[in-house]
Amino acid sequence: MTTATATTVRVWHFARDDMTLDYGDGRKITPGETITVDCKPVLCESGLHGSESIMDALALAPGNMVCRCDISGEIVRGYDKLVGTERKCLWVVDGFTLLRDFARWCALQVIDGWDAPDVVRKWLETGDESLRSEARSAAHSAADSAARSAARSAACYAACYAARYAAYSAADYAAGSAAHPAACSAAHSVQGRKLEEMVRAAHAEAGGDA
Repeated sequence: MTTATATTVRVWHFARDDMTLDYGDGRKITPGETITVDCKPVLCESGLHGSESIMDALALAPGNMVCRCDISGEIVRGYDKLVGTERKCLWVVDGFTLLRDFARWCALQVIDGWDAPDVVRKWLETGDESLRSEARSAAHSAADSAARSAARSAACYAACYAARYAAYSAADYAAGSAAHPAACSAAHSVQGRKLEEMVRAAHAEAGGDA
C-alpha cells in the first residue's frame, strides 16, 4: 500500500441506489460536483473510494449506480481499490437492468460447461422475468448437485454457480455471476471489457460522452 499526493486518478465507483456517501456521511453524489473529506484516508474505513478496474469496483459495490470519477488529494492505494480526500463524479449510469443483463451474459459464456435445464437457458438468453424464479430454483439445484458430486468438473460447478447468481438482481449478484468464471485473469479481463462496454453504451445512449 502506498500514499501519494497532488495527483488525480480516473476510477469506477458503484454508489448506493440513493446516491449517498458511505461511512455515515450521507451527502449526495452529484455528477459534475467534487466532494471533499477532512480526514486521513484509510482503505475501507474513511475517505472517498474507487477502483481503476470496473470489475474490482463491482466486487465492492453497495448498490447499482455506476459512477465514473476522478479521485485526487491525498491518495492511499490498495491492491483492488484506492481512497482519497477528493472525488469528482463525472457521470453516472443507473445499472439496475444493465448489471442483471451483464450477469446473464457472464453465465452464458460458460453455458456449455453443464447440462443446463431448459428454463435456465431460456432465462439467460431472453431475460424473461416470468422465468426468473423458476430458473433460479433450477440453477440452485444444479449447483448443489455439482458441488456434491466429485465427478462433476470445476467448470460445471462454475457454470451452475454463475447461472444461479444471474437469476437474481443488483450489483452483488452481478459480481457473484462473474466470480467463478473469472477464476483466470483472461476471463476476468474479458468480463471487465464487456461491462465497461455496456456501461459506456448506456451513458452514450443517455446523451453523455466518453
